[in-house]
Amino acid sequence: MSNVYVEPLPKHREGAIEGYALGLSANRRLTNDDYKTQADAIKVAKAKGYKPLVARVRKTDKGNPDHWRSAD
Repeated sequence: MSNVYVEPLPKHREGAIEGYALGLSANRRLTNDDYKTQADAIKVAKAKGYKPLVARVRKTDKGNPDHWRSAD
């Protein structure tokens, strides 16, 4: 099972979270949809056979494992 990142939107900006995206890499998304809640994004990721990782920090870096935790 591959990882997918549940990222808060807008990316790399302080302030209110407007939604969530599912990212495979820095420039590639799993879907083009934005999800209203983190739980909705996690549900879709699991349904597509991915292991969702959620952000521990607001400004994320996919190369830094300290920025992510498993959604399980």
